[in-house]
Amino acid sequence: MSRTEQDFLGQREIADDIYYGVQTIRGKENFHITGIPMSQEPYFVKALGYVKKAAAMANRDLGVIDAKVADAIILGCDRVIAGDMMDQFVTDFIQGGAGTSTNMNANEVIANLALESLGFAKGDYQHVSPNDHVNYGQSTNDTYPTAFRLALILRLESYMTALRQLQEAFFTKGREFDRVLKMGRTHLQDAVPMSLGAEFRGWGTTIGEEVERISEARALLREINLGATTAIGTSVTAAVGYPKLAVRHLSALTGVDFVLAGDLVEATSDTGAYVQLSGVLKRTASKLTKICNDIRLLASGPRAGLNEINLPQLQPGSSIMPGKVNPVIPEVVNQTSFLVIGLDTTVTLAASAGQLQLNVMEPVISFALFFSIRTMERAVNSLRENCVVGITANEEHTRNMVLNSLGIVTVLKPLLGYKQCAEIAREGYKSGKSLHQIVVVERKLLTREKWDEMFSFERLINPDLIG
Repeated sequence: MSRTEQDFLGQREIADDIYYGVQTIRGKENFHITGIPMSQEPYFVKALGYVKKAAAMANRDLGVIDAKVADAIILGCDRVIAGDMMDQFVTDFIQGGAGTSTNMNANEVIANLALESLGFAKGDYQHVSPNDHVNYGQSTNDTYPTAFRLALILRLESYMTALRQLQEAFFTKGREFDRVLKMGRTHLQDAVPMSLGAEFRGWGTTIGEEVERISEARALLREINLGATTAIGTSVTAAVGYPKLAVRHLSALTGVDFVLAGDLVEATSDTGAYVQLSGVLKRTASKLTKICNDIRLLASGPRAGLNEINLPQLQPGSSIMPGKVNPVIPEVVNQTSFLVIGLDTTVTLAASAGQLQLNVMEPVISFALFFSIRTMERAVNSLRENCVVGITANEEHTRNMVLNSLGIVTVLKPLLGYKQCAEIAREGYKSGKSLHQIVVVERKLLTREKWDEMFSFERLINPDLIG
């Protein structure tokens, strides 16, 4: 069974079990770019349902759409929000037309759902029209960015949860390794002693900072241009009072405190909030890259590397070297971070490509941001679940490295002075002797008891105790 639908370009036959219509089909046929349909980002589809529902409620309240028709549209929106129609959102993420194909995809699906609830056949648009009813007082240029912003707010919540859980995993390891003595390093050279727990706590602290920055960037997304309509923000075709009323309904429906932009013309072309968010995602990716590089270094070896920590062994690491195990999880997080850093460049270029009253590149911005958030969330969860929680410390090895290091001569500087400590360090470097051998046994600069006091765990990791 099929039906015939028509737009001003001509007629198309559409299978009768399909809820989208002729304009969606044209968009689906024209854009084979990523191969990723909008249905792959359920938050965006859900957000479109919320936006269309808020619009229908406002238009009903203002009396510009018959209440019976508006209520049928609202029922259709509820099904979209519930996820019942996910497979009907088929347009590619990246598309020409600034998202028009996606907007019409939502309009047509909701219109046909409304028609069914009223007892009419799909495509019988004289009763409920995708353009004249579902899209009343709207345009792609206010509904698409509003749905985009709502979807980002919803998507970021689970990403922030993943980061908080990773932060807590690092803090848990920090407590576990609080008494593990190790050598700190600067320039990849021995510096001064520290606790392995302090290193893990530092990673947790820096991840916590990212949650705060994401929260700040997410707040910028609450300013929307819903009600700007007619492409440029002048609200032509919208009923008087529609923008503020639609925004109030959207806030009530979603629990998000949306704010109507003060300048709708400016807001319709502005993409600054996306640039800000993308920059924060890049910042987090940069920090995670650094952390994963540190983890890989500390786990290097096991016999010929630092070998301070052990990572969970997940899979054989070589097709030729028996017994080799690689740090595959930090490696994959590194690669994900590189991807996100690159996608930030995409967002920057697309945002700068706006012209006059519209930025038509918003679809690729949406693709870049959602792809970044989804992949980073998965990478963060994998880092926590498959790596961090299973890390163990080689405590005896790390302590021996500290006590055999020349870097700990810094601890003696308050007692012996910089010049004498430098001479001792140089002698140790040239002769291979330990500091204990030079300072206690040969030069007798300290008694054994004073040495043990100076190089106790507490004094090594709390320099303020040195006196």
